[in-house]
Amino acid sequence: MRFSILPAFILLLPLAEIAGFVVVGRALGLALTLALVMLSFVAGMMLLRRQGIGILRRMSSEGRNGLMPGRELLRPAMNVIAALLLIIPGFLSDLIAILILIPPVRDFVWRAIARRFVVVNAKGGYSPGPQPDVRDRNPNSKVVDLDEEDYHREPKPNSPWSGRHLGD
Repeated sequence: MRFSILPAFILLLPLAEIAGFVVVGRALGLALTLALVMLSFVAGMMLLRRQGIGILRRMSSEGRNGLMPGRELLRPAMNVIAALLLIIPGFLSDLIAILILIPPVRDFVWRAIARRFVVVNAKGGYSPGPQPDVRDRNPNSKVVDLDEEDYHREPKPNSPWSGRHLGD
């Protein structure tokens, strides 16, 4: 069985957040701890409102046009992620959000992510990394073009979905 770090992170994050509340609550007291949680929530809401949902729409639009979201979209997208992390109550998520807002950390994340992008261009073929603009696609198209080797179907003769057993 394959172990993935994401489910473990999702399961352990609430426990780490509770531990953070206990540690900070003992050090600062209940009132100041709750004030810090509310302050981070308000900061997250203000940051999210400033960035707005427009950045997600712009990224989606560029993806439909066959463009890789560029570095100029990374900063607002990371700000949206940081805002969402600030809204989540807890000090560990706030610490991660603050790290995301630091420009050298953001640049490191860009370098790590940019290598993993593979952009398929309209002319066929693919190449890793950032691509030049491809403006000849329809931005409202919901068509995914697959070649024969990308997708093929092998019908199963005993499958009830094959349509052969409907008249039996």
